[in-house]
Amino acid sequence: MSKAVTRAAWLMIALAVITTAVHALVNDSDLNRIIYLIASAQVVVALIIGIVVNHPDRRVWPALLLLISCLLSAQLIDGRSSASNTSHITAETLFLMVQLILIAGLIFTVQRRLGGDAISVVADSLIISLGAWFIIWFAFINPAREISQEIFAITALRGATLAASAIVVFMLATLLLGDAERTPAVWLATSAITFSLLGDLFYATNQSARLMISESVANAPYITSLFLVSATLLHPSVRTLASHVATRQRQPLLGRLVLTTSALVIPVVVLAMTDPTNDVDRLVRTISIFVLAIAVTARVVFSVRASSLLQQSLIISAQTDALTGLPNRGLMLEHVSAALNNALYEGRTPTALFIDVDRFKNINDSLGHSAGDDVLIAVAQRLRVALHDNCVVGRISGDEFVVLDSATKTASEAVLLADRVLESFHEPLSLRQGDVFVSASIGVAVFRPGVTSSADDLLRHADTAMYRAKDAGRNCVAIFDESMLERVNQRLAVETALYRALERRELRLVHQPIIDIDLGDVIGFEALMRWDMEDGTNVSPAEFIPIAEETGIIVPIGAWALLQALTHLRGWINEGICRLDATMSVNVSPRQLHDPNFVAVVNEALMRSHMPAEQLWLEVTEGVMITQPEQALDTLRKLSALGVRIAIDDFGTGYSSLSFLQRFPIHRLKIDKTFINGLATDTSARSLVKTIIAMADSLGLDVVAEGVETVQQLHALADLQCSKAQGYLISYPVTPETMASTVAGLDEIGKWPRLRPLN
Repeated sequence: MSKAVTRAAWLMIALAVITTAVHALVNDSDLNRIIYLIASAQVVVALIIGIVVNHPDRRVWPALLLLISCLLSAQLIDGRSSASNTSHITAETLFLMVQLILIAGLIFTVQRRLGGDAISVVADSLIISLGAWFIIWFAFINPAREISQEIFAITALRGATLAASAIVVFMLATLLLGDAERTPAVWLATSAITFSLLGDLFYATNQSARLMISESVANAPYITSLFLVSATLLHPSVRTLASHVATRQRQPLLGRLVLTTSALVIPVVVLAMTDPTNDVDRLVRTISIFVLAIAVTARVVFSVRASSLLQQSLIISAQTDALTGLPNRGLMLEHVSAALNNALYEGRTPTALFIDVDRFKNINDSLGHSAGDDVLIAVAQRLRVALHDNCVVGRISGDEFVVLDSATKTASEAVLLADRVLESFHEPLSLRQGDVFVSASIGVAVFRPGVTSSADDLLRHADTAMYRAKDAGRNCVAIFDESMLERVNQRLAVETALYRALERRELRLVHQPIIDIDLGDVIGFEALMRWDMEDGTNVSPAEFIPIAEETGIIVPIGAWALLQALTHLRGWINEGICRLDATMSVNVSPRQLHDPNFVAVVNEALMRSHMPAEQLWLEVTEGVMITQPEQALDTLRKLSALGVRIAIDDFGTGYSSLSFLQRFPIHRLKIDKTFINGLATDTSARSLVKTIIAMADSLGLDVVAEGVETVQQLHALADLQCSKAQGYLISYPVTPETMASTVAGLDEIGKWPRLRPLN
C-alpha cells in the first residue's frame, strides 16, 4: 500500500504539469472550468485516501480540509469576473483566511521541525520576508491602491492578503532553512504553497495594472497547487510533516546566503532608483527599511555572539574531558608547565600524582560501560572533595587521573598528599547499580631541577612510579626515583630489540633431557629459549619472555620455537641419538592459546618436521586455566584431538582449582622445583610430593619432577614412585649440537637409583 500511494503521489506531479500546461495554453473558459473542477475534486479524494492510508497528524488534516474549503470557495465565489461587491468582499475574505490558515499551519509545523539553530534561522527568514514585503508593497499594493476604483474594504482585504503572503514567505523560509531533514512531503507542501503564492502574484499584477496576464495563465498556478497538495497528502512522508525528524548533515548555507543577500540588495536598489509616490508610500518605505535594518543588525550581533560562544565552547571542549569535566592531558600539561616555571623562584617543588583505578576493566566487563562511566565520574568527584583548593585534578585517559599540587615544598608533603588520596577510596562509591569498592595505584613524582626538565617529564615520571605501584600489588603508593627510569629505558630497549631478534637470528633453543629414573633412559627433552644479542649481551628468559607475552611477539616467536624444537627432535631420532619414541616438550604462553591460528600453527609444525603428534608435549601454566578458561579449554581440546599431549608446568605454584584437572585435557603434571628442593630433608615437602604423585596416579596422569639437583632428591623421588625427572643433576640445558654427547653420557650411567648419596 505504501508503494501504491507513493506512485500515486508522483502521478499527481505529472498530472499537475499536464493540466497546468493545458489550462495556461488553451484559452477556453468552459474547458478551464472543467479542469478546475477536476483539480478540486481530486484534492478531496486525495485528502480522504491520505487520511485513511497515511494517518497524518490529527492536527494537520482538519487544517488542510479548512484550507482547501476556503480556497475552493473563494475561487467559486469570486470567479474573477463578478461585478457584485459583496461577492468580491466574501472572496477576498476567504483568500485572506487561506493565508491565515497557511500561517497557522506553518507556525505549527515549523515549531516542531525547527531544530537547534532556531534563532539564526528565524533571523534569516525575517530578513527574507521583509525583503519580500518591500517588493510586494512597491510592485503591487501601492500601485493597486492608487489606481483602484473599488470600495475601500476590497482594497484593504487585498492588501492584507498580500501582506499575509509576506508572512507565509517568512514561514516557508524558516521551514526550508531549518536544520531538520527535508522529506518529500516538505518539498511537495512547500511547492504547493509557492504555486499558490504565484497565483496571488499574478492576480496582484493584474490588479496593479503593471502587466495584464490572461485569466487562463493567471489561474494556472492554482491548478498546479491543488495537484501538489494531493501529492503531499498521498506521499507516506506526510506522517512526519509536523514531527521531529533527524538533523541534516549538510546545512544549506549557500542558499541562505543568496536569499538573505537578495532580500537586502533588492530593496536598496529599489530605494536608490525610485522616489516615493506619496506620503503613505514614503512612510511605508521608511518603516520597512528601518525594520529590515534592525533585523540585519540583530542577525549580525547574534552571529558574532554565536561565533564567540562557539569558539569558547570549542576551546573548552578541546581542553576538558567530556565525561568528568576535568582538564584533559593537554590542559594538565599547561598547568604543570606553569607550575614548573614558577617553582624556580618561589622555592616550591610541584608534585604530580598519577592515579590509575585498579582492575577498572573488570568493572566494565561485569557491570557494563555505563557503570564504568559512573565510576569515573564518582572518582573525579571523590578526588575533588579529598584534595585542597591548590590542587588541580585532570583525567588524561581511560581510568587514569593526574593531580598537580604546585604548593608542596618537600617530598614528605607529596607522600602525605598521595596517602590522603589513597584513603579517600576506602569508602565505597555510590552508583546507580549499588555501592562499588575501588582501589587505586598512585605514582608520585616531585619536581627536581636536575631530573625534571619539562612538564611532560614530570608526568612521565609519575606514570613510571604508578606502574611500580601496580607491580607491588596495587592499592599502594610508589615514589619515583632515577633507578625506575633506568629500568623503564632498559625495558624499552629490550622490547625494541626483541621485535628484530627473530629476523636477526639472535634467538636459539637449548634442550634439557628428561630421564626415566628406573630405566635410566633419556625419554624426552624440554626446549628452552635463549637470546644472544648482536653486541654479545645475553638476555635472561625471565626478562624477555614476559615482554614478549605482553607485546604479543610471543606468537611468532613461539611458532618458530615449536618448529625448531620438533625439527631438532626429528634430526636426533634420524641420527640415532635418542629413542624413536622420544618426546619434545615446548612451553606455551596464554597469549598463544588465545591466538585463533595456534592449532593450525601446531599442526603445520608437526607436518613440516614429520613428527607424530603424540611425541609433542605442550606445557602450560595453571594460570592459563584461570584467565579466560573457556577459550583456553577450547584450544586445548582441539590440540588433544590432534594427538598432542598437554602438561601442567610448575604444578602446585598457581591458584587453580583441582576441578580444572577434570575439565581440561591434561596428561602430565610437572612438579615444581620449589617442592623438590626440600624433598630429602623436609618432611612436609615430601608429603606434598607424595600427595601429588598419588593424585596423578589416581587420575591416570604422567608425572615429571623438575629441578632435581642432588642425588638425595633423586632417590627420594624413586622411593615415592616418581618415574621421570629433569634438572641440573641430570643435565644442564645444552645446545642441539652437543646433544649427542650428552645423551651418550647419560646412557652410560644406567639406572639412576643405583647412585648412592655422597657422605
